[in-house]
This record gives sequence, C-alpha cells and structure tokens, in this order.
Amino acid sequence: MIIGIDPGAKGAMAWMSSDGHLIAVQDLPWIKGHGLNAASFAAWIRLRETDIRHAFVERVASRPGQGVVSVFSFGMSYGQILGVLSALKIPVTLIAPTKWKPAVGLPTGSDKGASRARASQIWPGAADSFARVRDDGRAEAALIGLYGARTLSPDAAPARDGNGQPAGIGEK
Repeated sequence: MIIGIDPGAKGAMAWMSSDGHLIAVQDLPWIKGHGLNAASFAAWIRLRETDIRHAFVERVASRPGQGVVSVFSFGMSYGQILGVLSALKIPVTLIAPTKWKPAVGLPTGSDKGASRARASQIWPGAADSFARVRDDGRAEAALIGLYGARTLSPDAAPARDGNGQPAGIGEK
C-alpha cells in the first residue's frame, strides 16, 4: 500500500494500492489554531502500518506574501508529518507538484479545481470525495498517491478514467 499526502491547510492523505486503486482518502486531522494533530495522524498510520510500502508527500516551500506565523505553523505541521512517518520507519519520497502533476495528466501550474476534476475522472466511484471546493487536498493526495504507485510499480496497469481509458500516467 502507498500513501499520498497533501500537507496543506486543507491537506489530506490517500491510501492507494500498488496498482493505483484508491482505497480511501481522508482529511488530515487538524486542531484549529494549532496545526496538525500528530497523535491522531500517527494513530491512522499505525492502523495500516504493516501494509504501507511507501509514502509520497508533496514537497512544499513558503511563498512570497505569506505571514511569518502561518509559515512557521505550516512548517511545524509539515515536520510532524515527516517525523511520524520516519518514526514508523515508512520510506518517504518528497515530490514537487511540477513533477507529479504532469505525470497524472495535469498541466504544470494547474489549479486545485483541475486536480479535483482529474481525480473525479480517474476514480468516478469516489467522485463525491472530491466534489466540494475544500476537497482539493483529498484530490491532490490521491493524485500524489497515484504518482507514487506508478513510480514504484511501473508495470502495473494504468489507472482508468471514467470512460475506461488510461488515466494519463506516463503520457508525453
């Protein structure tokens, strides 16, 4: 099993089979005003710890115009995610959006709405999980997980979109 994690403020994690099937997706546990609830995050990971092969986490950086307090708080939560995964001895790959987005059929620099649409197209049975604007973290976590599945198992059958066509993995 592979985990895809979008560590943002509306972040989420997706549980993915090695062949790209979405098993589950859920919002990261946040405590309002305090950041990630690391104990709850660790408990979720421990539920499936023995089955987890690898975690793919979006590589993040601060952006111009972000406040010092928000950057610090986000950095703390990002560090907690990486710390929990490390403590549980789960291999981690940090992946930039400029790498995973094109690999799942999204243009580099595409917005969060495009991620929601793409995830709904690839996993139409889970489209309700990506329906709301605030579900962009779920969509991106699932797409990051799909990138991870294809990276670790390049011979796996590609995920299919709603029309039964390959989901765009590996297309040039």
